[in-house]
Amino acid sequence: MQTAGEHKLPHFFHYPPYFTLQPVRETREKQIQLWKELILDYCRAHKIFVIGLEEDFPLFSNSAIERSLNHEAREAFLSALVLDGRAEWMDKSHRQCLILWHRIKDWADIILHFAKENGLEDSVMTVEEIRTGIESRGTDIHGMDRGVLMRALKLLENKGKLAIFKGTSTDDEGVKFSV
Repeated sequence: MQTAGEHKLPHFFHYPPYFTLQPVRETREKQIQLWKELILDYCRAHKIFVIGLEEDFPLFSNSAIERSLNHEAREAFLSALVLDGRAEWMDKSHRQCLILWHRIKDWADIILHFAKENGLEDSVMTVEEIRTGIESRGTDIHGMDRGVLMRALKLLENKGKLAIFKGTSTDDEGVKFSV
């Protein structure tokens, strides 16, 4: 089985027709579902949050079978993730796609669990400490996209689970957990 980095690729990745949008509706639906799962799994494993439609992305080509997804297929698979609420187009021309391998609500739950597990009730941390600090190492939070993190933190703030403190720069924005 071929791998992309440390990621094992599914069998369909070696089947040339899966690199071409299928004309039969039922086959295309199955194809789209397989690609959605692969993209989410791969992005989570490699902590990838943004896919550029025009950029080289390891999953979009397979040199072993000399196949690559064309622009239409790439956009179709990413658009299917957008429809599922698992991605968002970052621009109107659909050149950049934000991949949400956890939905914002799920990120908020993960952050809350992280705060409880690390005894952070009534503690203050900077946003950067949450993203890159020692406490978050080995978790999905470590290295996460700052924009996604801020959206999840704002959701928790709206629920009264924390307060966000604005600093003079984005580097010194703070969060006080009140879980």
